Amino acid sequence: MNFDILGRIREFANSDITVNHFIALAMLLFLVGLYGIMTRRNIVAILMSVEIMLNSAMLVFVSVAAYSGDAKNTGPLFALFIVAIAAAEVAVGLAIFINVFRSKGGVTTEDLMEMKN
Repeated sequence: MNFDILGRIREFANSDITVNHFIALAMLLFLVGLYGIMTRRNIVAILMSVEIMLNSAMLVFVSVAAYSGDAKNTGPLFALFIVAIAAAEVAVGLAIFINVFRSKGGVTTEDLMEMKN
């Protein structure tokens, strides 16, 4: 199996799809994640929304690197850092989730605010 993501994005560079299309898709994903953060009360849904926002940033880095012909591959390097940050965020978020669930029996933002006081 070939998982050459940059190669596949570079194939799009030869088509009618431009980097603006990828940036528009990333902006849409970012707005969906922001909407999820603002409207959800469940901690798991908020963490999923943060993951969507991180993935939109990763899409921008990789697509700009592919379309600019980045020889140093800094776009995928930033994407790798984003994946590492997302993994750490999930680990910390799940630890908080488990502790709140054990003490309160549910996980909402109100439960977290009660624990703060």
